[in-house]
Amino acid sequence: MQKSSASREPSIFPRKRRQSRKFLILTKATLMLSKKNVAVYTDGACSGNPGPGGWGAVLCYKGKEKEISGGEALTTNNRMELTAVISALECLKEPCEVDLYSDSKYVIDALEKKWAESWRKKGWIKSDKKPALNPDLWERLLLLVSQHEMHYHWVKGHADNEYNNRCDALAVAERDKWI
Repeated sequence: MQKSSASREPSIFPRKRRQSRKFLILTKATLMLSKKNVAVYTDGACSGNPGPGGWGAVLCYKGKEKEISGGEALTTNNRMELTAVISALECLKEPCEVDLYSDSKYVIDALEKKWAESWRKKGWIKSDKKPALNPDLWERLLLLVSQHEMHYHWVKGHADNEYNNRCDALAVAERDKWI
């Protein structure tokens, strides 16, 4: 005796497809659980603005720390803040869950409040109709943050945050190489 189609479980997906859909959901959940959690601290420094500048970053993962830094002869503080974040995220070899700590309201607010995405959509024009500065760096940064699960944290500069203070020291040392 043949089963009628009415006795089958109703579904908008064929049986095979529904099983693969479950597999995809499990796989995606597994991938999300297995993301590495990395804390990234960044800072930029500039003498003159524009003038000689430096940036520093500390990446922390499972008790290990990596310090990176660099500088330029003629730049701005905001460019150094952005470069620090870009350089830190470029160190990550795979998508991660990233806690970004910065004392730059410019960076944190533009990312967390999606201002930079809005500037890009409007051809790098801000809501006040003025051009958004540093679109070359923002473009790179937006691409990088899209690859990770980002959490943004503003920290008070020159305060009690050990890692922010270390980033500041790295940035100042790089800046001073150009003076």
